[in-house]
Amino acid sequence: MKACFINPSFKVEYGKFSRESRSPAVTKSGALYYPLWLMYAAALTEKNGAEIQFIDAPARLMSEEEVLNAIAAEKDEHVLFVLDTSTPSIDSDIAFAETLKTQYSNCFTLLVGTHPTACYNEILESSNCIDAIARHEYDKIVVELYKQLSTGGDWRTINGLAFKSSKGEVVCNPDMEYITDLDSIPFASEFMKKYGINERDYFFAAATFPSIQIFTGRGCPCQCNFCVYPQTMHGHKFRARSAQNVVDEFEYIAANFPDVKEVVIEDDTFTINKKRVVEICTMLIERKLNKRLKWLCNARVDLDLDTMRIMKKAGCRLIIPGIESGTQEILDNIQKGTKLPQIYAYVKNAKKAGLLIHACYMVGNPGETKETMQKTLKLALKLNTDTAQFFPLIPYPGTKTYSWAKSNGYLTSDHKGYCKEDGSHNTVLNLPNLSAQEMVDFCNYARKKYYLRPKYIIYRLWRGITNFDDLKRSLKAFGTLKKYLFKK
Repeated sequence: MKACFINPSFKVEYGKFSRESRSPAVTKSGALYYPLWLMYAAALTEKNGAEIQFIDAPARLMSEEEVLNAIAAEKDEHVLFVLDTSTPSIDSDIAFAETLKTQYSNCFTLLVGTHPTACYNEILESSNCIDAIARHEYDKIVVELYKQLSTGGDWRTINGLAFKSSKGEVVCNPDMEYITDLDSIPFASEFMKKYGINERDYFFAAATFPSIQIFTGRGCPCQCNFCVYPQTMHGHKFRARSAQNVVDEFEYIAANFPDVKEVVIEDDTFTINKKRVVEICTMLIERKLNKRLKWLCNARVDLDLDTMRIMKKAGCRLIIPGIESGTQEILDNIQKGTKLPQIYAYVKNAKKAGLLIHACYMVGNPGETKETMQKTLKLALKLNTDTAQFFPLIPYPGTKTYSWAKSNGYLTSDHKGYCKEDGSHNTVLNLPNLSAQEMVDFCNYARKKYYLRPKYIIYRLWRGITNFDDLKRSLKAFGTLKKYLFKK
């Protein structure tokens, strides 16, 4: 029996749809995230004896027909198809599963991801071609499912699965326990090397190109009510790979990917355990990997100066905080757990340590008004970080924010409206005193106000002159972003 892991085609006529981004879309910057969760599940399933195939259609801009032609299986062969999904693409993903069912008579179709985790009942009732849904963190679920299907066992007893009974009723088994030994999961980079996943097919605007993304931990103890992965996939208990395991992967990347310049640590909050961060940094310095690879990470605004300094010494180039708002009341409303004075201190300390910052700002949260949006822009301009992003809130199913928006009648669309026809983000939120269009217009205005300042343009030119890799990164992102910056 084979296991075929597929990140399906979606909106390929418009660009690379980044399904595993926290807000899936064909992005303004041209970003494409690695399908990391799918890769980890595939790698662990292979480690447990499976013959696997891995297809990332968006990365290669493959049409559905090209994906079907690429599947290395006979029409009557037993195949487990594991299909990645997202909120905007879910209808297309279900339709693709239905196509697989018509072409492979003995296949088993399994959907994974945030959206089916939150909406398993709705999905299973809408289609008879979905054999099961793996809810939450799905690596172990896929491994157990493959074992049972291969041996003729009873797969319906596996924790974490949702499926239809023989009577047509939706069955939801108890949750699968989370993986605690993350060192037991193979390196994402090793999997890439083995299966010919080309690092140049992926792009993250804040990272030096080409880069490789990895996770060093799962789960986030913070309670931000809009954040989708902790609430739907990996929970709030932080679980981490050992420092040695993380640094070993850096070493593997350095040895096997000579063109890769940077490692993107995609943990929701890499710096939550500062002692572990220091341990990782110390090892990177000892092995002189800081001389070979730069890296960046998500880092909350409670990060202290001493930790920033050792991170910089260990090769960290940039940190990404979710600043979100310039109004304390809104930060409290979204359960961010941060204070405005912390934000000012964080930016000041990062500049002292020599770290760049990509700041994330969001509008449309509970309590938002035209006045509070202006406060957010004022804060962004005052902080003057290396780069910044401005987005309307997109409430995804399974989050507290989604429940808030739905219960108050603020949603303007179901999942079909989460992306526009061209695959770009769409705003599906109308607040009583703030329309979706007003939020979009503000973010467009804020983006222009931030990036088209003479002071900022001079800064970017100076950065480009002193750092050629930074110039290439900026030009690559600007090539996609310019049509939005100069749009009237």
